[in-house]
Amino acid sequence: MAQPGPSILDVHTPSSSFAILYSDLEDNLQTLFDKLSKKTVAELNGRHVRPGWVKYEWNSTVWNLDDASDYAIFGWRLKSAAPGVESPPVLFVRDPDASLPSPPEYQNPSFYMFRPRPAPSSPQLPATPESSSVTSGKSRKRSKETKPQDTVPKFKKEFEKFHNENGVRTIAGSIGPVNNVRMLLKSGYRHVYISRKFAIKNGFIPRDAAPGHYGYSGIVNLGKWPITVGRTRTVHAVYLTEESHFDVVLGRSFVERRQIKFDPVDPTDVVCGDTGEKIDCELVILKDGKGQIVTVT
Repeated sequence: MAQPGPSILDVHTPSSSFAILYSDLEDNLQTLFDKLSKKTVAELNGRHVRPGWVKYEWNSTVWNLDDASDYAIFGWRLKSAAPGVESPPVLFVRDPDASLPSPPEYQNPSFYMFRPRPAPSSPQLPATPESSSVTSGKSRKRSKETKPQDTVPKFKKEFEKFHNENGVRTIAGSIGPVNNVRMLLKSGYRHVYISRKFAIKNGFIPRDAAPGHYGYSGIVNLGKWPITVGRTRTVHAVYLTEESHFDVVLGRSFVERRQIKFDPVDPTDVVCGDTGEKIDCELVILKDGKGQIVTVT
């Protein structure tokens, strides 16, 4: 039985595109890094490609290619791609410590971080009498029935509609020794803050903190603490806050440090520009006990 020949893999960097030959029988993760290093020697200023620098696209999702486990999955996906039907994985190479090119510098449109966002779909217009082909007798009868009067003011409807569609961004991560914390991500705040209740529960401040101490008479700096979001850990100054809706608030200092990029169309599309990693983001809509929307400014 004839052995399969080498595959051609497309590779994109923030400023260039090229292709390499890949053999499942002859290559491994290190030889793949070596090939990529030779092709990017000028762009990376002679630095060797290493774990954390390579990603690949499979089924419209970007995956890491950092270690032997990632490489084994990559190899399996490459072999499982049906020839002529499915495209092989596409590789992306970038030094996460280097800044991305910005206009007027050339930005490779094939690099996953520079691809144009899909335009939002137009809302479907309601059917008009002229466009309706058949109207049943029951439908005509219902249309003649008196509709209950809507007493909710228009401005309140628009207010609730706006916030129900938007909400606030929250991401999961760890702060200090506490893991799996749901954190508010909002650049309207200046620093990183933790709530008093969360601080007492997890030992950031003493449990017997009396009024007049630890923030009751003003914002108090609790020192620098490590915050891990995704695969990256950074250290930030943390302040105590009386915010009761979220345990942790990641403000502008975190957004600028991690070079967070927000999509104006899809609010759940959040990318850390320092690593290129896409962060799992959820929108949260806060309401009080009466069901009224609580705004977070």
